[in-house]
Amino acid sequence: MKFGSEGSERLYNYMIDNGYPEGFARQIALNMNSDWTSGRMMGYLRNNSKLSLEDIADEMLAILEDRKRFMEKHENERANAAWNEYLNSEDRGRE
Repeated sequence: MKFGSEGSERLYNYMIDNGYPEGFARQIALNMNSDWTSGRMMGYLRNNSKLSLEDIADEMLAILEDRKRFMEKHENERANAAWNEYLNSEDRGRE
């Protein structure tokens, strides 16, 4: 199976090695498709024992929500920078 990043593959292997169901581990790894998201999930799994599948799924959703907010923040910052550049441009006053 091809995963989104090396981290996703490591996450999958870690989950399999620790006895999680193969289908569940595959879905988690496919959703944690960057080194950043898979690294966060690996940290969560390593720092918590006796996790239920529901706990892991909830953490996956929280990580994905954090990533979404992070991406939106950077998109807004780029748009704001472009707007500020437009406002500060010398040609703007001649329109």
